[in-house]
Amino acid sequence: MALEVKGKLVEIYNEAQITERFKKREFVIEIQDGMYSEYVKMQLTQDKCGLLDQFSKGDEIKVNFNLKGRPYTKEGKTTYFTNLDAWRIESASEAAPGPGPDNFAGDPGPSEEPGGISEASEDELPF
Repeated sequence: MALEVKGKLVEIYNEAQITERFKKREFVIEIQDGMYSEYVKMQLTQDKCGLLDQFSKGDEIKVNFNLKGRPYTKEGKTTYFTNLDAWRIESASEAAPGPGPDNFAGDPGPSEEPGGISEASEDELPF
């Protein structure tokens, strides 16, 4: 399940080698939720651990992540774990939409008059 969130980077932890073949790096972002802030711990794994190297505490970031969960049974008792596995991190200011096909802010073209009404559809309703 792929999700996205924007927030302020408030904590960066060192990379941890969990087993011989598995490493992770955790970080915390502050997400504004109305009057209150939510502090969410996320993790990077394996070759993604270096994604945080270009960021510092206080940076506004956009994180793409997967929501993962799994059961763990030990001595007949089952516990459930939830992980927020980040796979892309970018600056929130770089993630702002710029001019493109869907949000072009230039000349509307020769067939449109000011106000976005085309000459051919002057007598037609837009819906």
